[in-house]
Amino acid sequence: MRKVEFSPSLMTMDLDKFKEQITFLNNHVDSYHIDIMDGHYVPNITLSPWFIEEVRKISNLPISAHLMVTNPSFWVQQLVDIKCEWICMHAEVLDGLAFRLIDQIHDAGLKAGVVLNPETPIETIFPYIELVDKVTIMTVDPGFAGQRFIESTLNKIVALRELREEKGYQYVIEMDGSSSRKTFKRIDAADPDIYIIGRSGLFGLDEDIEKSWEIMCNDYEDMTGKVIS
Repeated sequence: MRKVEFSPSLMTMDLDKFKEQITFLNNHVDSYHIDIMDGHYVPNITLSPWFIEEVRKISNLPISAHLMVTNPSFWVQQLVDIKCEWICMHAEVLDGLAFRLIDQIHDAGLKAGVVLNPETPIETIFPYIELVDKVTIMTVDPGFAGQRFIESTLNKIVALRELREEKGYQYVIEMDGSSSRKTFKRIDAADPDIYIIGRSGLFGLDEDIEKSWEIMCNDYEDMTGKVIS
């Protein structure tokens, strides 16, 4: 059975317990997901390349930066400079930039990802899909935690799996948004490689991160019949 990866969205963590939560999660998760928002592409401002450097002081896990920004060129260079392992850009702002930015990321020895909003069809990224290392499907509207889960977006995950198998592409498939007990069964049926887990699925379950993780694992097992290794 293929191992499913879990990547906590640190935008939703308890920053008062930053070191405690990261130290615990280092031994249980596969990577960290860090949202960088500029207040323009989405009406919110969150984390930054500086935050990635702070996480690295206490973690060796790979970090995936999710750029919800209108000017990805500005942010990509900053993330290249600090060698962020994954740099993921929204397809909706890549017109005329995709090949250059993907090459820039790859030339630095890093991995390039592309993110699709709920309304954006996967055909949008077909011109460069064979170049990307990860495709992230937003299962909620981007910009804020706690948005409504949009079940129809799961069809894109299924289509991306079928396309990967047919064409021999190497990208991994990630889902981002409202991953929790209420949605685990439906997400599992679509079969993404990586689950982004945030407030509803992990950090908001209990004040103690160890208890939250235990609850999340039990929820996932109850809903899918699969055990998190």
